Parts: sequence; structure tokens; C-alpha cells
Amino acid sequence: MARTGGAWHRTRMPLPQSMGRLNRAGPNRLIVHVAPWVPGFGVVHHRGRRSGRGYRTPVAVFRRGDEVVFAMVYGTKTDWVRNVRAAGGATVSARGHDLRLSAPRLVHDPRRSQVPGPVRLALAAAGVEDFLVCDVEG
Repeated sequence: MARTGGAWHRTRMPLPQSMGRLNRAGPNRLIVHVAPWVPGFGVVHHRGRRSGRGYRTPVAVFRRGDEVVFAMVYGTKTDWVRNVRAAGGATVSARGHDLRLSAPRLVHDPRRSQVPGPVRLALAAAGVEDFLVCDVEG
């Protein structure tokens, strides 16, 4: 708990990275096949920074005009986020389309204005305040 402005507030963190590692070992292997078709989800295709190996990671993703917004459910230091930032972009499969992305940037947004209204409550419950925003090419 943290004290802010005379009141006590519960400090929330995004989901623990240990949960992400567990998901990567099990459920993600199945989810990666359905996520590109489920609204609010997708699969980011990226290359390892050191290995050059290709990866597919299921993500929470939303289109905003000429941008795509990823909710940082496991925080900003996950491998896929670091890979996308190091490469300067990636490809995301979402809602049956493949989009080439560039200019990745981290955005801290405690109001969660980067995502649709109904999603804000779920992200608030999970403590998510950070987003990766990318430009959609062409």
C-alpha cells in the first residue's frame, strides 16, 4: 500500500513476469493460433535481439487510426517488447490482417486513454499503465 494525498491506495503492478514465463511454456502455444482472430488480441511477429530467431507472441492489441497500441500486461521489459524496440518495428496479426509496424515507443498512461473504454477497467484491475505504440506502415 502507498500513501498518496492523505489517503492509502493499493499499489498495483502489471502481471508478474513469472506468469508470463509460465504462459509461454503452455497456454501461449495454443493461444497463438486463435489470438489473430479474437478482438483485442493478436500475435506479434518479432526477431530475437541476439539470436535472430523468429518468435510469435500473443498480445493485447488495439488499432487507433494509423497506430497500433499494445497493452504492457507483463510490463515494459519483456523480451518481445525489447526485441520490437531494438528492431524498430515488427509485424502483428490481428483480426485477420497482418500489419507492418514501425517507430515503436513506450507511453505511460495512467488514465489508459490509449485503449477503448471497456478495456480500461480490465487493465486498471491488472495495474497496466504502460503501452507500446507503433505506427502502421502503408
